[in-house]
Amino acid sequence: MFKLAHISDVHLGPLPNLTIRELASKRITGYVNWHRNRRKHLFPNALQMVLDGLRAENPDHLAITGDLVNLASKLEVKLVAEWLSEAGAPLDTSVVPGNHDAYVPGAHERSVQAWYDYMRGDDDPLIFQDDHKLFPYIRRRGPVALIGCSTSIATPPFSAQGYFSGRQARETAALLKAAGEEGLFRVVMIHHPPIRGAAPQHKRMIGIRRFAAAIRTGGAELVLHGHTHLNTLYWLTDREKNVPVVGIASASQGPGAKKPAAGYNLFSIDGEAGNWQLDWQRYKIEREDAPLKLDHSERLLG
Repeated sequence: MFKLAHISDVHLGPLPNLTIRELASKRITGYVNWHRNRRKHLFPNALQMVLDGLRAENPDHLAITGDLVNLASKLEVKLVAEWLSEAGAPLDTSVVPGNHDAYVPGAHERSVQAWYDYMRGDDDPLIFQDDHKLFPYIRRRGPVALIGCSTSIATPPFSAQGYFSGRQARETAALLKAAGEEGLFRVVMIHHPPIRGAAPQHKRMIGIRRFAAAIRTGGAELVLHGHTHLNTLYWLTDREKNVPVVGIASASQGPGAKKPAAGYNLFSIDGEAGNWQLDWQRYKIEREDAPLKLDHSERLLG
């Protein structure tokens, strides 16, 4: 049995001091929002509780689906790189970027380069190369193939949209098809929910139809996403079956807010191609002074 853990929207805090030059951009709106709202509910203790709970489960792999930073300043990107080394080894932890990781022009490239070891596919170069089309990437771990996609783009103020290109759709479909022919359980990681209506218009993913076509063409067993800070279950279809699409609350969300408290998904994968079994458990924080509790349990496949 293979155990896959999933967290998202780390939003590592606290927010470091920013220079006037760094604030002279879209960051000023995010900076104000952080101090007025976000910092009241996002706090490091929740994230540490999630990691402690995960370690007790001893998963085989950890998937992190984006928004590791808040405003994508150089110092934030560096601090996340240090945090990732504590969260898990690069071979055992797979990351895709989110819209906050591309908060301003140039931030996406800087984030990807700093966290490259956690995004490098099996066939990618050992050293990050600027001209390399990193996404989608594929990582084979035991019976599982993890396909990492990116919807991470810089957007104007008051927008948090993502973009899934035609090139990425074609290459994702090809990777999924190849992994299926290898008999692997296929997990797609993406930040924005690839479901129409799952996010407001100004936060939606552009390319939802392309993504659905890639799943139908290539086939998949599971899709993981973040972005909405909600615990959700949707479904897509490939040629043979319904494919679960699972979201998770922010890994730094404290209890008592409008959005659900921080938690993690834990998936148990067993069986073989054509006869997979997928069991899903979701854990969340109930109190700051108690371990995470089982919030939901369901068999999704098999």
